[in-house]
Amino acid sequence: MTRILALDTSGTSCSVALWSDTGLLIGKEELAERQHTQRLLPMVKELLLEADVKMLSLDAIAYGRGPGSFTGIRIAAGVAQGLAFGIDCKVIPISTLAALALRFHQRSEPSNLAYACSLDARMGEVYWGEYIIDETHPELALPQVAERVCSPEQVKLVNSVYAACGSGMAVANMPEEILASARSVCSDLEPRALEMARLAGADFALGRQCAPEDALPVYLRDEVTWQKLPRYQ
Repeated sequence: MTRILALDTSGTSCSVALWSDTGLLIGKEELAERQHTQRLLPMVKELLLEADVKMLSLDAIAYGRGPGSFTGIRIAAGVAQGLAFGIDCKVIPISTLAALALRFHQRSEPSNLAYACSLDARMGEVYWGEYIIDETHPELALPQVAERVCSPEQVKLVNSVYAACGSGMAVANMPEEILASARSVCSDLEPRALEMARLAGADFALGRQCAPEDALPVYLRDEVTWQKLPRYQ
């Protein structure tokens, strides 16, 4: 049996989730802006208690590695690293944009849509990614472009049939044609741990894990800070 704990603090909410290959998938989510550090570990304890799962029985810790709030993704990475060191397990970094795509897909009617996912990056910019959800393996979010940070005016869509989601869709300078051409738009959707846990289950099966010391945030905005890619083992 494989069990994976997922953590996310990339936005205004704090969320945790537990996935196992037996079909278990449960999660908790709270609006906790500026209280992520106070709520994350208590939520983990509550979730494991509810599922009657011991921390030492976990096979991996997944976390929302970004992009997102700089402080938020550092918190998730740091807690994932600490927990993984404590129980001697691997970590699985999960893209917040990929998790957003999977969450929107699960709220939509089955279709061949692509998902244009965008988060508000401040300073007049957005984090941007496009994904296809494989209907035969719905736990996989397949990237269509490299994730990037840019001004909305620089966004170039790869797919012509798409749905749009995330806070970046609500920024003032998002081109109207991007919103008008979308089959549906949901600008108030945030990434959360529940979808990250599902993505992590697929990554674990594919061997996409890394050592705790490589549990690092991905900022995308290189001129403000830097990122280090994890060494998968």
